[in-house]
Amino acid sequence: MNVIVIGANGQIGQHVVNELHQSNTHTVTAVVRKKEQAEKLMNRNIQAIVADLEGTVEDLEKVITGADAIIFIAGSGGHTGPDKTLLIDLDGAVKTMEAAKQAGVERYIMVSAYDADKRQNWNEGMRPYYVAKHYADRMLEASGLNYTIVRPGGLVNEPAICKITVGAEAKPSTITREDVAHTLIAALENKQTYHRSFNVVNGEHSIETALNNLN
Repeated sequence: MNVIVIGANGQIGQHVVNELHQSNTHTVTAVVRKKEQAEKLMNRNIQAIVADLEGTVEDLEKVITGADAIIFIAGSGGHTGPDKTLLIDLDGAVKTMEAAKQAGVERYIMVSAYDADKRQNWNEGMRPYYVAKHYADRMLEASGLNYTIVRPGGLVNEPAICKITVGAEAKPSTITREDVAHTLIAALENKQTYHRSFNVVNGEHSIETALNNLN
């Protein structure tokens, strides 16, 4: 499967790209914001493309055309204001969905945020971020694409433990960024994750078992 990773230079994105690059079953194209980021990846023999999520749908369609799946992990970052969150985390995401439809790429995996679907649980200090994630998720669910929305708990940079809990059993907790990456890749061809949205935290089950038992 040829996978486009949008947001490839982020902390989760780097894990996803590295794992896909080493895969025997997938190929990866990393989409980044800056030329120097792309050059760094290409020096490792990883295909990379510079693209602007504030650009046009048509430009994004050119980037996506030929892919089998999209993993969207891009974000404006914690040091920007609500305006950039709106432009990247919401509108940028929606434009990639529109581009995917136009390019005929059906499989789309989105990284969202824990309980983004439950307004009553949002962190007030991060409300613009949750608003963006909430509505991007809703647009994806209504898009007609074969989506999976992964909503990780608090992100930590510890080594992967390859054990997760998903869905209603995933109580508020943390998950390593590497385990989020493992989960995204495991979901690519797992039919149990098709047209599904779920919380995920580190837990008790292998990633494959947890995804197979989604309900």
